[in-house]
Amino acid sequence: MSKVIVIGGGLAGCEAAWQAARQGVAVELYEMKPYRFSPAHESEMLAELVCSNSLRSNVVTSAIGLLKEEMRRLGSLIIEAADCTAVPAGTALAVDRNKFSRVVSRKMERHPDITVVRREITELPEQMDSPVILATGPLTSAAMTKSLIELTGEQHLAFYDAIAPIVSAESLNMDRIYRKSRWDDDNPGDYLNCPMTDEQYSAFIDMLTAADTVPLKSFEDTKYFEGCLPVEVMCERGRDTLRFGPMKPVGLAHPVTGQVAHAVVQLRAENREESMYNMVGFQTKLTYPEQKRIFRTVPGLEQAEFVRLGSIHRNTFICAPELLDQSLQMKERPGLFLAGQLSGVEGYVESAAMGLLAGLHAGRLLRGRLLHVPPAATAHGALIRHLTETDPGRFQPSNVNFGLFPPLVKKIRKKERGLFRAEQALFELAAWQNRLTQGKEGAL
Repeated sequence: MSKVIVIGGGLAGCEAAWQAARQGVAVELYEMKPYRFSPAHESEMLAELVCSNSLRSNVVTSAIGLLKEEMRRLGSLIIEAADCTAVPAGTALAVDRNKFSRVVSRKMERHPDITVVRREITELPEQMDSPVILATGPLTSAAMTKSLIELTGEQHLAFYDAIAPIVSAESLNMDRIYRKSRWDDDNPGDYLNCPMTDEQYSAFIDMLTAADTVPLKSFEDTKYFEGCLPVEVMCERGRDTLRFGPMKPVGLAHPVTGQVAHAVVQLRAENREESMYNMVGFQTKLTYPEQKRIFRTVPGLEQAEFVRLGSIHRNTFICAPELLDQSLQMKERPGLFLAGQLSGVEGYVESAAMGLLAGLHAGRLLRGRLLHVPPAATAHGALIRHLTETDPGRFQPSNVNFGLFPPLVKKIRKKERGLFRAEQALFELAAWQNRLTQGKEGAL
């Protein structure tokens, strides 16, 4: 074995390739763009963000913020690129998606040990002469999915991910929109807010309820991820569901009048120049004409120009507890690693984190080093526990959250739990890193 092969140039694939190459091993990364695009991809660049430009909270006392900090300390390419292309988003880490992809692409293409090959791989190799990392993402092609099914003997699972619209800043009516972040009274805030009265909200819900949506194909089975539900699906669960979800007005009193709206649509900057804004939490499968008609009834969006309209796409993943070991290798095919959303996690950062571990393990396997997973009390270790120890009959992709961590051994006040977990995780991560560099790591 002389190299690591990575299939897929998304966040997980790029992170995996980077982590393997950091160990001084040769890496070949295969990406099918620009010769073929998935239904959700448009750019030829690597690490394209297709859903939101937000990587969610950057606060280390949150599970996702902790995962980011662990990745920073592990030398993550994705988090480094996100940090240097960040746009204002309060306590969240959001990026200028074009600049972000450009940074990742440039670093990948200029790394002396990484060769980027623009060619589609449609099946898994029958003979494993080198470690292979499959990171083809939630839109894995039918051919590759068929190859994966033939290997595992298990039917793949699928649910559907929805994309939120983006509007032009110039088209917004700022006479009706105000700037404020939830609970942030010290500065104007990074979010734009479109307030609705009771009557406006009721009319909006009526339109959503009766709107035309893009129909699924006859062979498709709807399995939405609960953390990314289309607004019209949330609406079906009750007239006030959106008002207690992405449109909740709590903490968003008008900074001048003090008035609290009945419901609020929030907009988050899509790029550093703040020339485009993402409709926060407004993933949708509405038809394009319906999106324009209905979303332009939101106060402030009457003349909105949509830079991108919402859409819906398939998300494919495996039943990880049955198929993966703790190093993210296939149990029935040692040397074949799965990373990213395909492995059974949800979210940009979680996908990149699994790419980080897969690349780390694949590089060490090539070098003849022992493999060892991060401690369970770390965010990375908690995700591995979810992928490998969950009841297979109940397994679903998940974002990182403290519910995946081992139970606390002592009672701690709720407000202090996040800080306690963060301190414990970063301490154990440092000890694990030290064992790896000193060559004292144990086998899986």
